[in-house]
Amino acid sequence: MTTLRAAVPQSAAPDGAAEKDSPLRIDLLRIAEWIEPGSRVLDLGCGDGRLLDYLQRTRQVRGAGVELDDERMIAAVRRGVRVIQQNLEEGLALFDDRQFDTVVLSQTLQSMHHTEHILREMARVAHYGIVSFPNFGYWPHGWSILRGRMPVNEQMPYQWYDTPNIHLCTLRDFQDLAARLGLRVTHLATFRGEREIHWLRGWRSQLAVYRFKSPDGGRA
Repeated sequence: MTTLRAAVPQSAAPDGAAEKDSPLRIDLLRIAEWIEPGSRVLDLGCGDGRLLDYLQRTRQVRGAGVELDDERMIAAVRRGVRVIQQNLEEGLALFDDRQFDTVVLSQTLQSMHHTEHILREMARVAHYGIVSFPNFGYWPHGWSILRGRMPVNEQMPYQWYDTPNIHLCTLRDFQDLAARLGLRVTHLATFRGEREIHWLRGWRSQLAVYRFKSPDGGRA
């Protein structure tokens, strides 16, 4: 049964319940750069709402988040973020076509059971989509496999038996899928830790962030 609950904050918590944040991650800062000021943004798997809070304060976006976890949803509301509680695997049927300018799916794609479906839904509800995921092509991963072990690092910290990551891919894998779905990649940024990688990205980066244009939407 679908769990759906919209939580709309009335005001910021007066008692400082949302404690002082650490700086926004470098990949989230790059995502923010790709979002037009004043635009409509949907953040899927928004977690504690940190990205949407930043976008609302610095780029004046009109945003909403989708999150399943109770504690993360409450943390997002305390930041002044409007949140809908829903399992992303059930799709985005509650949103209209082109209801948003940009939809974000940050470091969640690899844990989705229905990868193609969520990408198609992102393209339906927004003109642009932004996704990020760990790059399985990162060269130490191959070394780990040659040693007979699944990769474990700061970007993929789980053991093989308890990982939520079920659809790992390389940069080329994602680009091939995007092309097959008619999604035109407009921007790519790759990172290793807090450092942006500009050459041999498929081999040297741990995290990839893509911006794509929906097949029949977008302005540039």
